[in-house]
Order: sequence, then C-alpha cells, then structure tokens
Amino acid sequence: MSRHIVCMTYDFDALSIPIARGMTTPTALSRGEFGLVGAERILGLLQREAIPSTWFIPGHTIESFPSACEAIVAAGHEIGHHGWTHRHPANLTAEEEVEELRRANDAIEKLSGQRARGYRSPAWNLSDRTLGLLIEHDFRYDSSMMGHDYLPYWVRQGDRAELLEPAVFGEPTSLLEMPISWSLDDFPHFEFPESRTGLQTGSGVLENWTADFDYMRDHYDWGVIIYTFHPFVSGRGHRMILMARLISHLKACGAIFMTMEQAAEEARVRLEGDDGGKAP
Repeated sequence: MSRHIVCMTYDFDALSIPIARGMTTPTALSRGEFGLVGAERILGLLQREAIPSTWFIPGHTIESFPSACEAIVAAGHEIGHHGWTHRHPANLTAEEEVEELRRANDAIEKLSGQRARGYRSPAWNLSDRTLGLLIEHDFRYDSSMMGHDYLPYWVRQGDRAELLEPAVFGEPTSLLEMPISWSLDDFPHFEFPESRTGLQTGSGVLENWTADFDYMRDHYDWGVIIYTFHPFVSGRGHRMILMARLISHLKACGAIFMTMEQAAEEARVRLEGDDGGKAP
C-alpha cells in the first residue's frame, strides 16, 4: 500500500534571528516578536485540522517566551533542536558549538520533559563538527541537508571536497537525514529584504508546494515531504489562508501527516530492512 507522508515543521525563531545578526533596534525585534502572533494562529489551524507537527525552537525562544512554547508542547507537537542562539554552527568555535547544543537541549528537556530527538541547524548551515556531535549526543535524525526530496537517508561522515580533486565520500552513520529544500521553505519566497524574490503572492508558491507532493504521490510508493514554515513569516493573514489551502489539497490527496520523529522512525525501519536489519 502506498504511503505518502507529510511533515509540517515550524522554525519558531522569534527574536533569535535579529539578535544573532546584531539587529536589535525596536523595529527589527518587533518583526521577530510577530512570531508569537503567528504561532498562536498556526496552533489553532493545526488543532482544527487535527495535524501533528514538529517545532524547531531555539533555546533563546524557549527561555524568552515560555508560555508560547508551553502551548506547543501542550498541543502534543514535537520539539526539535534549533540551537540556543540562531548563529550558524559553521561560524562558531568548537567550544561554542558544544555549549549551544548542551544549553538548548537543557531548555528543551525542561520544557517538554525529554531531550530533542531531532536537530535542524540555523539556516541549514552545518560545521565540520556538527554531525559527529549529533551522533555523540544520541540524536536520531538531522534535518539540515538536501540530498533527496522524498527519501530519508543515512548521514555520511568524512566527506572531502577539494577544488582540484575528485570528491571523496565518507562512511554512512546511524544518524538519519530527513532532507529539506529551500523551495519548500516559506522564508525565501516571502521575506524582504533578505530574499531578492521576497513578498511573492501565495498562489504561485502554493502551486509549487502542491506539485512537489503530487510528484511524490505519482512516482513513489513511499516517501516523505517536509515543509518548513516560520511563524513570523507564515503567520500573516494571507499566508495562513495559503497554509490552510495546502493542508486541504494534501488531505484530498491522501497525505499521512506525522511528526518528524514518527516519520524518521518509519524511515529507519525501512532502511534497516534494506540494509539487512540494522543501521550502519
């Protein structure tokens, strides 16, 4: 039987993006604070539609807005790791990256009662150390890379890419990659001034998003598609209508909605079966 899985994911960055960029004027901060308005609207939509989801929340957001984050947990959604600040791991020292990982997981455990099972890098920008740290800290999946659009895969460690040499590929690990895409992220389509194509109308974006699901449905017996939203982006009124229309299309096409953890565990079982019963 065909199974076409959809993961609705939300990066609840709030103030962490402008602060990480050194943009701490009242207007810049208010843009991030609108994420609280958006989060409340999104939670209402997900409740009405009975859809589970995954929220990747920086520790800064958890500690700055505990009530908003508690509402997400109370609604039964998964909490994923998204750093403590919104600084890129590739721009951190080794000590800073370890501290970001630890501090955010402490905040997640205090909020939800357990440490995060999944990780999503701020801006999807990993350092050379990140994957090893995720394995060391017992994460089950990462969602920061783009090696496929529908099929999760085992993360490799030790890849080497040198300008004048052929690529050298490392060994697969037990960490599962839940792949993403900028095209399935609201930020590049809608935000200004960061994106040159920002402030697009929703109809064209919706056409792209539904067509990507339709392709998976028509060409794969099993697959996972991951949409990425930011409450301060998609919480705007006309974009909430867009999200509702997307959900309506996906439901009409037989989509199975899961948290990232649920989808990752199903993918892990399938991959372990293909690999002879165990992860690498």
